[in-house]
Amino acid sequence: MIYSTLKNIKCIVLDVDGVLTNGNILVTEDGQQLRTFNVKDGYAIQYAVKQGLLIFVITGANSLGVKKRLEMLGVSEIHLGIKDKLTLLINLLSKYKVNKEHVVFIGDDMPDYQCMEYVGTAIAPADAIDDIKKLCQYISTRSGGEGVVREVLEKMLKLQGKWHSDFFLQSI
Repeated sequence: MIYSTLKNIKCIVLDVDGVLTNGNILVTEDGQQLRTFNVKDGYAIQYAVKQGLLIFVITGANSLGVKKRLEMLGVSEIHLGIKDKLTLLINLLSKYKVNKEHVVFIGDDMPDYQCMEYVGTAIAPADAIDDIKKLCQYISTRSGGEGVVREVLEKMLKLQGKWHSDFFLQSI
């Protein structure tokens, strides 16, 4: 069932901590918060953007490093420090004229709950909290920060006929 749903997705919305990262934050002596990102997620994100998939990031995190990383990948809708994710999501879908049924939200914890309940397809990392997993049409085999986004984007783009090996050969 999830495969037929992924074939019609036009937009994917991502949380950061616990999805694009493992949820751990290293705090330096001067208070700077550092996160690690999976390079395979990054590759899939930039490739999906080039294939015309809308990618939005909506997170409670407020980090310049997160913003810079996502900008480097070509993500244009990066929203940091968001308390009311659902209102922002509704506004973005209206702005881009995307039906909520054609949206995937990947989240892992309670701040994502309302958005995941709202969209057509909710997906969670393997290590998401149980309340989030109960909402999901698919639970990744991977934990947050370990390629969840790559797994989902690759499946989705293959189903849509947009995961082309000739593109990869040209980039070598």
